[in-house]
Amino acid sequence: MKDDALWWENLGSEAGPELPLFNVRLDTMRHPTSSVELQRLVLETVDWVNVVAITADGEIVMVEQFRFGVGDLTTEPVGGMIDHGEESLEAAKRELLEETGFGEGRWRYLGSVQANPAIHNNLCHHWLVEDTVLVQEPTPDDGEAIRVHLMTLDEVKAAIADGKVRHSLGLSALSRVFPLWELPSLVDET
Repeated sequence: MKDDALWWENLGSEAGPELPLFNVRLDTMRHPTSSVELQRLVLETVDWVNVVAITADGEIVMVEQFRFGVGDLTTEPVGGMIDHGEESLEAAKRELLEETGFGEGRWRYLGSVQANPAIHNNLCHHWLVEDTVLVQEPTPDDGEAIRVHLMTLDEVKAAIADGKVRHSLGLSALSRVFPLWELPSLVDET
């Protein structure tokens, strides 16, 4: 057992109900200081990717689609799941091509973030592609209906300010490439 007052001891795990896209795991955990035993939900899933795609003209390739969790349309960078046996770069290129028809360009890895460590066990890998070009018509999956938008940085910033772009993983990827918003001064200048 780890010698840390924050480390929860795992007393056992069991499989939960089967869900599309996720394996449910229920862990019985012991609180590090009170020793209370609690059951915690973990959604096991493959890693994901997000792609910040920029054309030779400096436009950012964004997608608009219906998101079931919020029951609304969202605008965000391209993203998706990494297929089993696939590297994150392969997945990023595949998702960009499928969702938008864009490809080629110069690719650079931007790092990864934990998608939602409270309940998910996976990472979301961020990729940048510059000088991407339209190479085919989009071919979204059967479960996707997507509209492609080419936006300037100012348009992306305005969409963030208006609350149109709110996907946290997409914002994380975009913020690794662009200064997206001005931070308020924390010092009272009066």
